[in-house]
Amino acid sequence: MAMPELIHKLRTGAKLSQEQFAALFHVSRQSVQKWESGLVTPELSKVIEISKYFGVSLDALILGRDNRTVEEMYRGREVKPEYSKMADWEFYPSNILTEYEQSVDEGLDVEMYQDLFAAVSRLPKDETKKKLGDVLFEIVKNAGTVKNYPYTEPSTLPEIRALRKEFPIPLAVDGDRLEEKVSGAWLGRICGCMLGKTVEGIRTDEFLPFLKETGNYPMHRYIRRTDLSDEICRKYNFPFNSRPFADEIDGMPVDDDTNYTVLAQLIIEKYGRDFTPCDVSEAWVDCQSKNAYCTAERVAFCNFVKGYEPPQSAIYKNPFREWIGAQIRGDYFGYINPGDPEMAAEMAFRDACISHVKNGIYGEMFVAAMIAVAAATEDIEQILEGGLAQIPCTSRLHEDISAVLEGYRKGVSQKAAFEAIHKKYNEYSPHGWCHTNANARIVAASLLYGNGDLGKSICMAVETGFDTDCNGATVGSVLGMAKGAGAIGEVWAKPINGRLHTSIFGVGTVKISDCVQTTLKHIRQR
Repeated sequence: MAMPELIHKLRTGAKLSQEQFAALFHVSRQSVQKWESGLVTPELSKVIEISKYFGVSLDALILGRDNRTVEEMYRGREVKPEYSKMADWEFYPSNILTEYEQSVDEGLDVEMYQDLFAAVSRLPKDETKKKLGDVLFEIVKNAGTVKNYPYTEPSTLPEIRALRKEFPIPLAVDGDRLEEKVSGAWLGRICGCMLGKTVEGIRTDEFLPFLKETGNYPMHRYIRRTDLSDEICRKYNFPFNSRPFADEIDGMPVDDDTNYTVLAQLIIEKYGRDFTPCDVSEAWVDCQSKNAYCTAERVAFCNFVKGYEPPQSAIYKNPFREWIGAQIRGDYFGYINPGDPEMAAEMAFRDACISHVKNGIYGEMFVAAMIAVAAATEDIEQILEGGLAQIPCTSRLHEDISAVLEGYRKGVSQKAAFEAIHKKYNEYSPHGWCHTNANARIVAASLLYGNGDLGKSICMAVETGFDTDCNGATVGSVLGMAKGAGAIGEVWAKPINGRLHTSIFGVGTVKISDCVQTTLKHIRQR
């Protein structure tokens, strides 16, 4: 490789502009431009400096060849990854401000380091940032709890169970309606997910004007491709044109929210009802590629590959450990434990603890327990109380859901209930937008103020913003189980066409009816 081409390759490979490269070697930008074009050859002193800085031999720079062996080239040199090419979810210091917010939420005594967290966040993605991220991880790992922190939030099942409130309501499941209810749970989850999938990631400052402009406010139907025009698409920053629409699909498109429900069914099929957290981690590695996982799940997946087993896989360099990822994975454990919220929550715990801690775990337990209760009653307040009864009453999540429930009982309006969620949690912050508690509050409020109407409730969950597909799916799942498939209108069910596409290896597309029959089989195995 000729010297001009090699200099260009070294500069661009290091993500340096010509100005930055020039500053490194104390020359002008024009000099670098001439070196790369071949108009001028660098002075020998500059060639030597470039050779030393990039660890490239003089033979390679001057003669265009390097006769050294691989061993000679790398002897004494540090081998390290190309950090600039690493996904942010996999590079801990890229999310160091989220780590700070998460640590403060947990009551960890880290506020004295706030400026350091901020400074590290501003550094380029390189070895220095990686090393400082390691230091901050050690600080977080060893931090004590601030004085007078008002919550007690364990991450082990015995400790969680010791902090529950009693749920004295007897639950009796109507066996004659069980298939209809399980069918409703599957279909309700899929319809709610599809409703929110079209606008996943949008913020309400664009979402609400769009809904009003397209005649869908208050939201009452799927967003359709025919809602769009070139003028509308130019008006908004959100990439509407690249999203799936209900009037164009041939079944539910691939989505992590529905992948996890099918994956949970596969885990029960392979490992049985006594599956372990390690079984779940093994299934994750075997059944999907790394890119199928996001945030906390991506961190956990990478930790499995590095040899970290649950629960360490949830803790090691995981700033997303209380985000919504576990909450979207618990539905199937509710499906196969109708009328038994304690067992549903236990299975959810075994799944959640591989990637989450504290409220991240509680979110999955709460949802699984609610669905198990919904198999026995349509009473939304009882369903919520049954979910709350399986998580610590001393936790932030219990406090958040209880606030929604108590406000509803005291006559707080729908508008005020959702405004309170936006006031407490910032949808424009990744941590606020994706945190378990913010989205669980939306689920609870949508169930209550939707008055048992599945369509109205999933629309309410999606219209509120935050994690739209996750919340629509959870609300649809709970109400689908409570009301049965007959309560899901054709306007919601028809576009799904009875089919669910997945990215799970060896599974691909499944019939929803087949998923229902396997669920009933797993119920009978109790």
